[in-house]
Amino acid sequence: MKDYYHEFHIPVMGTGHSVDTPIRVACLGITSVISLVDDLLLEKIRKYYSEKFSLPYSRIPANENDGRAKRITAYLETVQEIVRIKMDRIKKQPFFKNNEKSKYFDLLPEESPLKKAYNKLLNMKEGSKRSALENELTGKMKPGSIDVNIMVKLDRIVFGSNGEPLGDEFSDAKTALRGYANSSLKSGIVFSAGINQRLFNYMARFKDFYRDKTGQVKKKIILKVSDFRSSLIQGKFLAKRGLEVHEFRIESGLNCGGHTFASNGILLPTVLKEFKEKREKLADEFLPLIKKYYNKMGWEYAEPARNDSPLVTVQGGIGNNGEVRRLKEDFGMDLTGWGSPFLLVPETTCIDNFTLELLKHSGEKDLYLSDISPLGVPFSNLRKTGSEIWTSKKAAEGNPGSPCRKKFLVSNTEFTKLPICLASKQYQKMKLEEINKQVLSEQEKEKCKEKIIEKTCICNHLGNGALIALGISKEENSPQSICPGPNIAWFNRIYTLKEMVDHIYGRGPSLVPSERPHMFAKEIEMYVDYFERQVNNCDCSPTEVKTLKEFKENLEKGMNLCLSIAQKQPFEGENLASIPPCVEKQKTRLESIYSDFEKLINKQPDNLVLLQPQHSVKFDQKIA
Repeated sequence: MKDYYHEFHIPVMGTGHSVDTPIRVACLGITSVISLVDDLLLEKIRKYYSEKFSLPYSRIPANENDGRAKRITAYLETVQEIVRIKMDRIKKQPFFKNNEKSKYFDLLPEESPLKKAYNKLLNMKEGSKRSALENELTGKMKPGSIDVNIMVKLDRIVFGSNGEPLGDEFSDAKTALRGYANSSLKSGIVFSAGINQRLFNYMARFKDFYRDKTGQVKKKIILKVSDFRSSLIQGKFLAKRGLEVHEFRIESGLNCGGHTFASNGILLPTVLKEFKEKREKLADEFLPLIKKYYNKMGWEYAEPARNDSPLVTVQGGIGNNGEVRRLKEDFGMDLTGWGSPFLLVPETTCIDNFTLELLKHSGEKDLYLSDISPLGVPFSNLRKTGSEIWTSKKAAEGNPGSPCRKKFLVSNTEFTKLPICLASKQYQKMKLEEINKQVLSEQEKEKCKEKIIEKTCICNHLGNGALIALGISKEENSPQSICPGPNIAWFNRIYTLKEMVDHIYGRGPSLVPSERPHMFAKEIEMYVDYFERQVNNCDCSPTEVKTLKEFKENLEKGMNLCLSIAQKQPFEGENLASIPPCVEKQKTRLESIYSDFEKLINKQPDNLVLLQPQHSVKFDQKIA
C-alpha cells in the first residue's frame, strides 16, 4: 500500500553519501535511505548536527555497553528531530511566496491529488475559501520517510577485550536492527545483500514490525531482491513469524552502484516480467501464514490490513522519464529508485568538492566494476578518487594496506585465529610475504601481489567524503571513495534538486542526451562483460561449466525479450532504438566468447557432456 506522495525514493548510497539525506530532503516530502553499517560515522555526524541545531549531545563512547545499537538509535532520533523542526518551520511559511513551502508543492508529481489542490489554490482569489484550502493543504504536508538499510551479510561476531566472542545478539546486523527498532521512527528498513535467517528471527522480538489494532505497522520491512523466487522464499519465511513485507525492491544485478550481485544472466526485464505475471501470488501466499501467527499469539489482525498487498518497486540505471513510464506501464512497478544521479545534487547528498568534480567529468571509461572490496564482491567504482591515489601511494612506498580500526569487513582467518580484513596492513603484509616465498616467475608474483594490494578500506573511505564536506575531517587525512553506478556517466554537471525531480517526472528539458543508451541496453552490455570476466576466471570445474552455460542461455532469452520491447512505441525521451543494435553486437560477442570457451572445454573429455543441451536449472546465486 502506497502512503507516499512522490513516485520515487533515493536509495542508500555508501555509508556516507546519503548519511544525512533525510535531513536535507525529508522536509520536502522525499523519502531516502541511511546506511546503518558504520555507527562510528553516525556518531560523528550526530555531533555535528546536534551542534548545528542546538540539540543536546552526549557522546556514546566506542566501548559503551551495547554502544553500537545506542549510537544508531541516537543518530536516528536526532535526524527525526531535525526533520520535525524543519517541517514545522516550513508549515508555518505563507503560501504565494518563493519559499520552502512552495518548493514542497512544486516538487510533487503532477498527478498527485495534493499537487492538483495546490494548483487550484494558486488560481483562487483571496478570501475564506482560499484560507480554508491553505489550512487543509498545510495539514496534509508530511515529511518523506527516514528509511534505513542493513546489509544482512555484514553480521560480524564481535569479540570482547578478553578475546572471547560476545553474545549472538551483539553481532553487527543484530545491533543495527536493535538500534533501529529501539528508535521512535515510523519508517522502513531495507534488508539487502542476501538473507540472514537469524536476523529475521531476531526481528520477531520487536512489536514495531507488527500491525497494531488499527492495522498500522510502525516499522515496515523492505526487501531488496533479485528475482521472484527469492522474494517468495523470504516473504514466506517472514510470514511464518507474522512479519509482512511492505515492499519488494528489485535492483539490477550490475547496473547499479555499490556492491553488485550479478544474477546468472537473468536480465532485469525478465525479472520484471515474472513479477508482473505473478505478483498477486505474493499476498495470497503470505496472508494465511501471517493470520495464523497472529491467531497463535492471540493478536487481532485488523480488517483493513487484509486488503493490503506488497509494493513492487525497481531501481538501477534508470535515466529518464520515458524509462520510468516503461517500468510502470509495461511492468506495473509502483515506484522507482534514483540513486547515482543524486550524487550530483548537493542539496541531497553529502560529498566533498574533489569527488564532486570527478563525478561531473566522469565518462563511461572512468566508471568500472572493480575488485577493491574486501568482501570479495564486485564493486562499482570511479577512477582517480582520493582513495585510489592513497592506496596506490602506500603500495608504492612499500607500506600497503590500511589500519583496520572499524573491522566491519573482517572475514579472513588464513593467518590468524581471529578474522582480519583483506584490506588491512596485517593481512597484506603476511600475504605478500607468502607470495614472495612461492616458486613463481616474477611476472606471476607481481600479478598475485596486485590482486592483494588493490583491496581498499571502504569502511573508512566511503564515509570520508561526508566528513570532509561537513568540515569534520581534513581532506589530506581522509582518502575518499565513492561507488556510483555507470548511469552517472550521462549526467555531467551539478544540478538543483528541482532540476533532478523535474527530470524524473518528465517536466522540462531532459538532463541526459538523446543518444544515451536505454537502461536495458546498458545492462545487456554489462552482463556480457561480466560473462567474459567469469569465463576468464573459470577453472573449468563441472559446476562452473554448467553455471556458465545457463548464464549464456538466460542472457540470450533476456536479449530476445528486450528485442520485443524495442518493437513498441517509445515513450518520450526513451531510446528504444538503441536496443536492437546493442543486442546484435552483444549476441555476436557472446557467441564468440562461448565458442572459445567450448574449445577449451572440449580439450577436457570429462566435461564434454556438460556442453550438450540440458533442462534449465534454477540458479540462486544471490538474494540481494
